[in-house]
This record gives sequence, structure tokens and C-alpha cells, in this order.
Amino acid sequence: MSSPIEFDSKIQAATDFVRGHWSRSPRFGIILGTGAGKLAEEIASEIKIPYEDIPGFPQSTALGHKGQLVCGKLADQDVIAMEGRFHLYEGYPVNQATLAIHVMQRMGVEVLFVSNASGGINPKFASGEIMLIESHVDFMYRSSLEMNSPTVSGRPGQLSDAYDRELIEQASSCARQEQFPLHRGVYAGLLGPNYETRAEYRFLRRIGADVVGMSTIPEVTVAGRHGMRVLGMSIITNVAKPDILEATSGQEVIDAAVLAAPHLKAIVVNAIQLNQ
Repeated sequence: MSSPIEFDSKIQAATDFVRGHWSRSPRFGIILGTGAGKLAEEIASEIKIPYEDIPGFPQSTALGHKGQLVCGKLADQDVIAMEGRFHLYEGYPVNQATLAIHVMQRMGVEVLFVSNASGGINPKFASGEIMLIESHVDFMYRSSLEMNSPTVSGRPGQLSDAYDRELIEQASSCARQEQFPLHRGVYAGLLGPNYETRAEYRFLRRIGADVVGMSTIPEVTVAGRHGMRVLGMSIITNVAKPDILEATSGQEVIDAAVLAAPHLKAIVVNAIQLNQ
């Protein structure tokens, strides 16, 4: 693990590179998870920067992740979007997997929209629906000290308000107006890269989780330490029935995300319009 000063230099080098190609100061950042790239197509793109070109950036290897920063306008506001994220199961340390969040903060991002594809645990959910994350359970077992730079405190962080209440209420109101189902609940984050066993599904449901995935928590933790407002959204890809557990495919995940795309766009655009 690099020292905080060395890591800070990596953040600055990546930030300087992005600014050298796109000099705006976006207030809004977006992380597009598996299959959620449709929203990137709605951005009036001014430039797309492949991750491989950015100093220090890892590569995105997961199915459905293009691996580029999309910089432009959405709802007439400057936005910077990650079309594809980095997972800890890909072998990256937390600092490297969350490097883009530090860069976004230095670019000027104050509001972060985080999407993911998740397995449904709550039987009331259906494939292709969206759940707003109100809280999470962290089973990734990675020290928050791995997320620090000199500008982020190493002291214990308060994550009870990691997900912005006002943004959640705005999203719920948007869903009512647009008349599409929108849930609220708890996200459980596991390291992966495997899908869960019957016993794990039962355990997670018993402790109060509504969906389960393999991302999001490291990014939200870093964003919270930077004081960003966060709206977390889980696209339900399938709903697990432990007694008749069926295999989940990567294509199934992408297909569910396509169904959710119009609703994801409506939520994000509405939030940008209300928080300019």
C-alpha cells in the first residue's frame, strides 16, 4: 500500500490529466454499474477518456463496463461519468479501485450518483426495478485506512448519513410522478466474485438486507469522507429464492439493467434539475 503522500500524488496526476482534456468543474458525478451504460448515451458528450490513458487508473474488466470517463452535459449541467467501475474482486486495492472518486472531488463534484446491478433478496422486488439505497452492510472486510489521502481524515467516519435523505425523497417523488415502481432498502456488499449460496441469501435477508452486490460501498465511503452528497441506486437483476435457487448469468444482469435504464435516467435528470 502506497503512503498517503504517494497516493495524493497519484490523485493529482490523474486529475491534471483529465483537466488537460476537459477543463470544466462539474458539480455532478455518476458511476454507471453493470449494464447501466445507457445513461451515458444521454450525456451530451464533449470528450470520452479511456481509463487506460489516465495515469494510475486501473482497467475495468467486468462484463458490460466500457472503461471510460464520459465528460459533458446532462440536463444542461456539467457532469463527469464513469462508464464502468473497478471492483475489489478484480484484484485492485481499495485506493486504486476508488481513485476516480478522489479525482471527481478535485474536479469539483459535490453530488455523486452511484448505480449498481444487484441480486434481489426482498421477495417484494422484481427484476428490472430500482431500489434506492438507504443504508448498507459492509462484508468486504477492507480497512477504511486503505481509502485515505492526506485530504481525507483517517479517523473513524460516520456513515449513518452516507446516503443523502433529500436526494432519496426527490427520487421517490419523481417515481410517483412518472408512475414507475421504486423501492427503498438496504444494500449488502460482499467481496465476490461469486454469487451467493442458499445459506448466504437466507442469512442476508435475516439481518435486514434487501439486495446484494459486489461494489458501491468503497466508493460511497470515500465520497462520504469527502463530504459529497450521495444517491445510491441498485438495479434489481433477479430475485433469489433460496429453496429453488437458479444460476445467474452476466447477460441476465445486463438485460435487467436495460429495462431499468429509462427510470434511472429520470431519477438522475430530476435530481440534477432540482440541485443546480
